[in-house]
Amino acid sequence: MHPKVESLDHVTIVVSNLAATHRFYVDILGMEAVARPPFSFEGQWFRAGATLIHTILAYPGSGPAGEGGSSNSRGHHFAFLVPDGPAMANRLAGHGVPVVVPPKKRPDGAFQMFVHDPDGYLVELSERV
Repeated sequence: MHPKVESLDHVTIVVSNLAATHRFYVDILGMEAVARPPFSFEGQWFRAGATLIHTILAYPGSGPAGEGGSSNSRGHHFAFLVPDGPAMANRLAGHGVPVVVPPKKRPDGAFQMFVHDPDGYLVELSERV
């Protein structure tokens, strides 16, 4: 039997502001902040289901924070499933999070929308059909 990938474990992003990042991923998107090992650099971990988002506060040993605010939904982005797309859209609007690609139905009928996190990473929020 050949080894195979089981699932996506985590995504790591470099950020410029830990408080703003925590507000976006925990307070707005509803992820859970989880314990992080005592690395020699600052960061935070957040959990969404079985997937983790690892953040690293930008420092000389990391890459730069952010993606430059691309709005190309067919380019680099990561996506989270949400149970109720329209409710999430309303929540984001209530928190003043600008929408990059407005809520719409994909050809398969699933809801999707795109926003930027505080460092300009393009984040898709989608609801299964």
